[in-house]
Amino acid sequence: MVHVLSSRVLLRPTDPERSRAFYGEALGLAVCREFGTGPERGTVYFLGGGHLEVAGRAEQPPAPGLMLWLQVADAEAAHEELAERGVEVLRPPVREPWGLVEMWIRDPDGVRICVVEVPPDHPMRSRPGI
Repeated sequence: MVHVLSSRVLLRPTDPERSRAFYGEALGLAVCREFGTGPERGTVYFLGGGHLEVAGRAEQPPAPGLMLWLQVADAEAAHEELAERGVEVLRPPVREPWGLVEMWIRDPDGVRICVVEVPPDHPMRSRPGI
């Protein structure tokens, strides 16, 4: 077994400045670190227990199957805040049959993002670290 010390999602957007505005301003993610210079410089954002690195530039949007899962304390409050910031909400918060409250948004390149609330009565609450 490989002993993983750290991890992050690497995102190569088609328009780095637009993506940095989305993740840093519209979503309000905190910056962990920045590196390089110019429009294709790297910005690493905190994602709870992980990181999202937006760096470089791609000719095509990321793979259509790429999705992000972001857990929040209150999906309805996140919905209101993100809508006020102009984030495209694909679907407002809904309590799913499996018990999670999920809202779907997308980034400027079409990456689908599931914003999830784990209700107090959900079984995931009894498993630390999830």
